[in-house]
Amino acid sequence: MPSPRGRMIRRARQAWRTRTADPAREQGSAMVEFLGVALILLIPLVYLVVTLGRVQAGAFAAEGAATSAVRALVTAESAAAGTSRADAAVRLALTDQGFAPGEGTLVLECAQSPCLTPGGSVAAVVRVEVPLPLLPEAVRGWVPLSVPVEAARTGTVDEYAAIRH
Repeated sequence: MPSPRGRMIRRARQAWRTRTADPAREQGSAMVEFLGVALILLIPLVYLVVTLGRVQAGAFAAEGAATSAVRALVTAESAAAGTSRADAAVRLALTDQGFAPGEGTLVLECAQSPCLTPGGSVAAVVRVEVPLPLLPEAVRGWVPLSVPVEAARTGTVDEYAAIRH
């Protein structure tokens, strides 16, 4: 007659065999595992796509704003009018890509003095701070969570601009 310990070991082996051999017990667990892994992988992937989309929109906004600002300044009647037109062009380019006008800065530089001297060059630098999406304002107060995007453009004032006036 087997000992009580031997019977207990035999029962444990038999229970293990029936648990691992029964396909009905495993039914549906692959789907749960797939969903768990998919969520763990998809959430960061979706966040990455959204973040890269916002950074790309910031790059488009900066490029368009710098180009428009130079064009507006070079074709203006005076430096004051050109500066206000360049500011308006930057605001329009930023809002076109979904940014607030205050999220971008414009720096205008003239190679010659006065600024719109015929044949002179004019440069515009636009910098946009692209905030990372879906992060609360409280976190942004502690750590700078934005991506700076900058674009620079240079234009030449028409040599015959003095004749137009």
